[in-house]
Amino acid sequence: MKKQQQQQQHPGGGGGADPWPRGAPAGGAPPGPGGWRRRLRQLPLLRFSLRDYGFCMATLLVFCLGSLFYQLGGGPPRFLLDLRQYLGNSTYLDDHGPPPSKVLPFPSQVVYNRVGKCGSRTVVLLLRILSEKHGFNLVTSDIHNKTRLTKNEQMELIKNISTAEQPYLFTRHVHFLNFSRFGGDQPVYINIIRDPVNRFLSNYFFRRFGDWRGEQNHMIRTPSMRQEERYLDINECILENYPECSNPRLFYIIPYFCGQHPRCREPGEWALERAKLNVNENFLLVGILEELEDVLLLLERFLPHYFKGVLSIYKDPEHRKLGNMTVTVRKTVPSPEAVQILYQRMRYEYEFYHYVKEQFHLLKRKFGLKSQVSKPPLRPQFFIPSPLETEEPIGDEEQDDEKWLEDIYKR
Repeated sequence: MKKQQQQQQHPGGGGGADPWPRGAPAGGAPPGPGGWRRRLRQLPLLRFSLRDYGFCMATLLVFCLGSLFYQLGGGPPRFLLDLRQYLGNSTYLDDHGPPPSKVLPFPSQVVYNRVGKCGSRTVVLLLRILSEKHGFNLVTSDIHNKTRLTKNEQMELIKNISTAEQPYLFTRHVHFLNFSRFGGDQPVYINIIRDPVNRFLSNYFFRRFGDWRGEQNHMIRTPSMRQEERYLDINECILENYPECSNPRLFYIIPYFCGQHPRCREPGEWALERAKLNVNENFLLVGILEELEDVLLLLERFLPHYFKGVLSIYKDPEHRKLGNMTVTVRKTVPSPEAVQILYQRMRYEYEFYHYVKEQFHLLKRKFGLKSQVSKPPLRPQFFIPSPLETEEPIGDEEQDDEKWLEDIYKR
């Protein structure tokens, strides 16, 4: 009886002496070897086979190798992180950190503040094709007839441009914007200008009679124009000093380069010199529409990540066919007297035009392009082609017809 009670108090005794007959010794001294074996037999969870032992060792090996790859690779395997993200256990940024910065071409911020009636619709159509081809971000605007901005409007526009995904090319009819004035990074500017009198005549007749896209095109653009104004003779407009044919309306090109300062809209030396300074400091290229193929060639060399292959696209017969649809119709030649009056009223525009032209030809010579135009004379000799001889690139004006561009692009 006493022996059964001892077995109940010390199960597993099994004939052997209990190593702790009077309880565990102070300090937890371990039992002898025989006692350990007897106690392990009492714990079924610790019993494992050789196969279980191999599995544990394999797991340990995988863990060690994973740790090694973690150290060598600077982090956990990517597929494990993606799996964790998919399962919802962590966010991508928790384990990856911020994504590595995209290697951007230089420059990656370009602004084309296009001048009206200087072939900009040609360039915009080309940019739409090139943006699809090269993958840059072409940023356009729904506002086409607001070139002068208030301070708040400047800040808002600069903010919107600066936050666009890079590399981007922003284009809009707008006078030069000084990004650094508002704490932004100054982008690279490009632009194209043309002979001031030819630009004026193209705009004058386009507003009245449109182009070859349709007989009613002019009615859509200027529906409120009175008939006597629509059919006003160009010579009468100039000689009688109508507002459309006099300053400040004729002072048109320089403000695009001078900027948003109120004095930039006043014909004079101050605006002229400031425009020249901005051309030298902020514009990568200002081309001449009369030499558009050379302009495109230089753009392709300066900005290949935007304009690579542009010349071949421009020379494509299908593109030329679309361009001919926008040639201004009913363009007539003013009298020599009227032309000379225009020259006097636009003398600052011509001084700027010839300055830009000289700079453009210097660039062409630097890159081995021969100018077909001789050194400009001191006094401009106007050659204004008749409507049948006009082969100007796609026309433009401030109120740009973006919908037409989109329709053409979808064809």
